[in-house]
Amino acid sequence: MGSPLATPKEVAAVLHTTEASLAQQRYKGTGIPFVKIDGRRVLYRWSDVEAYINSRVMTRTDDRSGVA
Repeated sequence: MGSPLATPKEVAAVLHTTEASLAQQRYKGTGIPFVKIDGRRVLYRWSDVEAYINSRVMTRTDDRSGVA
């Protein structure tokens, strides 16, 4: 994570998900905040990815605090 910005592919790998899943979250407005460069290229700030992960930390299986 040398650059402050990450591609959807890099973020998907860290989250063990797919780029399509991230795209669906962007469409629904439920995912990680993102940056659009040149009106089409999507990038994520690693700080936002980390904040997103931290906001979903749970201590019990019935804990709903991490659910958006």
